[in-house]
Amino acid sequence: MDRRALLLGLAATTLAACEPQRPLGADGLPVATVYRITDADAAAVQFRMLDSVNSLRARAGVAPVQLNAQLNAAAATHARDMSVQNRPWLFGSDGSSPLDRARRAGFQGRLLGENISESYESELQTLAAWMGQPDTRTVILDPNARAMGISWYQEAAGKLWWCMNFGSDPAVSRPIPSVTG
Repeated sequence: MDRRALLLGLAATTLAACEPQRPLGADGLPVATVYRITDADAAAVQFRMLDSVNSLRARAGVAPVQLNAQLNAAAATHARDMSVQNRPWLFGSDGSSPLDRARRAGFQGRLLGENISESYESELQTLAAWMGQPDTRTVILDPNARAMGISWYQEAAGKLWWCMNFGSDPAVSRPIPSVTG
């Protein structure tokens, strides 16, 4: 029995030594690493976010959403634009609103809301932060939502600009008419 415990302990120690060690900061905690999203990871990130959002929506008793190419495009445009402006806000550098960007991307439903973030965090950490705020949580759990767009822009240093849009089913809801024509 002692021999088996010794072998298991030795194996556990050996495996622990194989785990890459992160450097420690001045506070004694591991230094944060940059969360990198490669082109090969893009689809997995979107579907991981979609699955997580739909799990949260199911728990709240609302219908699931599906990824929408037009809302993805609108989100991608805005994520890159926020990086150019170097500030997370809902208006584009050309004065566009989330409604304008969804319309430009060809979305035929009603845009229900847009969540944005500037962070070094993963998609799931960003989703958790959004769920922790009443206004962004309301957008994610909107019972009228049937379509979702999610995208990001990552700067060379690793900073991520996240943008998530929710819209109604284009077959059911008509878009909000443009005020400017």
